[in-house]
Order: sequence, then structure tokens, then C-alpha cells
Amino acid sequence: MSTKTKVAIIGSGNIGTDLMIKVIRTAKHLEMGAMVGIDPDSDGLARAKRMGVPTTHEGVEGLLKLPNFDEIEIVFDATSAKAHVHNAEILQPLGKRMVDLTPAAIGPYVVPAVNLGENQDAQNVNMVTCGGQATIPVVAAVSRVAPVAYAEIVASIASKSAGPGTRANIDEFTETTSEAIEKVGGAERGKAIIILNPAEPPLIMRDTVYCLVKADDPTIHEEIKLSVDKMIDEVASYVPGYRLKQKVQVTEIDENRPVDTLLDDDIADDDKPTHQVSVFLEVEGAAHYLPAYAGNLDIMTSAGLQVAERIAARKTVPAGSQAQEA
Repeated sequence: MSTKTKVAIIGSGNIGTDLMIKVIRTAKHLEMGAMVGIDPDSDGLARAKRMGVPTTHEGVEGLLKLPNFDEIEIVFDATSAKAHVHNAEILQPLGKRMVDLTPAAIGPYVVPAVNLGENQDAQNVNMVTCGGQATIPVVAAVSRVAPVAYAEIVASIASKSAGPGTRANIDEFTETTSEAIEKVGGAERGKAIIILNPAEPPLIMRDTVYCLVKADDPTIHEEIKLSVDKMIDEVASYVPGYRLKQKVQVTEIDENRPVDTLLDDDIADDDKPTHQVSVFLEVEGAAHYLPAYAGNLDIMTSAGLQVAERIAARKTVPAGSQAQEA
């Protein structure tokens, strides 16, 4: 009898299908219990059937009817922000742990490299957005060294990798990511911008992070760079295609370039930022189901998988060792 934790995935589109393949091929503590969709002809449901995974095209209501529903402990939601509200209302009262890959933000924001340890017991965790997963670790790395008065992220993804769900959630993307930059990344103010790049052939995901910090001491500049480098390695441990495009830049803010409009109105003169930290990232997908340029989808499924793996792993760790595991 398997000791792995059974999981279900709601959403048989690109993200859900890629996540299913990751669970089957790479998960150490998880196994597929069900693939759930609403389109009986979707490629995701067809692949799941071929791989021997129980399926339903009747949405969350169909999931409840599956004979093995009681065995499923963790449910990934790869639908939409609106759909997740409905799914959570049904599943959470039944004791199912939920990993939300939509921007619904019902549960706490989780970025594995930053704050997974403190949220492993939450019943519903929100994976923010693809741009958030790529950039918030960098903001957090900078804020650990110097206060970040303002952080701005720009996520550029191939238009072909943005399906109907992503396009329907563009507004939620900017709102959710901006809020998580502050709550998880530690910035006083956060701003998120997403670009759907129509270039052909499609371009790999690129992310730019700008942080305004007070860093008069040159030694702080080196500490910031080291902190970011360490964080890049941490994220790359579960997203292998995640990397710096060039070295971290720390530059003095020109006095002729006012930034007051980006800052909190009540910020004291002594706390105003003196330098800008610029970080340029690239995210290449693992191409488990989607092309390698779709790093935006890969980082979401990889981060979601990391959360569920850690949750499941804790079940096999003796009580006295859990603190060390976390």
C-alpha cells in the first residue's frame, strides 16, 4: 500500500496538466488521486485517463462523487480566481488542504523560498501569481538587508503561454502581486506590471525587479548582492530554469530623478531611499508539458508542487523533528 499523499487537481488546462505530469514524474511524497475538469474533450483529462488517473468532467461536484474522494488530502486549484471561491467553499469544510494557483487570495500568500515554513499548517494557501513567484523572493532578499521603500516588478511572458484563465485574471494579477510584494516581500509599497509579449518565435519569461532602498554604506551594497544571489539559488532548487540574466546592480538615485510620488506620503526625510537595486531574471520552463518558453506556468506549478511536497513530507517526520524539517 502506498504511503504517499493523494492529491487532486482541479483544472485540466495548461497549468493543471503540467502540474499533473510533475506529480507523476517528480514528486517524492505525492501521487495523483484525481484530475478534474469541465470539458470532457480537454487534453488534460485525456492524458490523465491514459496515465491511469481517475477523472471527472463535472467540476468540483464530480470530484465529490469519485469513489476515492475520501483518500484525497490535498487539492490543487488551477482554475480561476472566481471558480476558486466556489471550490474552496465546498472543499474546505470537508477538511481538504488546498493549494490555490489562482489569484483568489483567500488564504495566506506563500512563496516557498520566503515564507513556506510559517504557513505549512494553513488549510488554504495562495501561490500569488507567476510574476510574484519569480520576483517576490528577490524583494524579500533585498529587504532582509535594507528597508525597501518601494518595489516594482515587471513580468514579461510570451503571449502564447497566456491562456484564457491568465487573461481573465489580469486585473487580479496586478492587485494580488502588488499586495504580496508588500506582505511577503517586505516592501513598504509594491507595484506589479505584466506584459504579454506577442513576439514570434515566443520569448522566454523575463522579470525585472526594481527596489528603492536607503543604502548609504557601500558595504550594504555587497550584502544586498550576496542576499539576492543566495535567494536565486534557493528558488532554483525547485525551479531549475530560474536564474539571473546579469549581475545585480545597485546605483545611486540621481537627485534630478524625483521618486517622491512612489513613496508613502509620511516617509521621513532620513528614511528616504538613496539607491536603486535592479535585478534582471529569466525563467525557463522544464518543458514537462509546455514549451520551455512558458516559464511563467512552470514556476507556478513548481512552486505549488514544492508546497504540497513539504506538507506531505511533514507527515512522515517524527514529531520531535518537525521543527528542524520546517
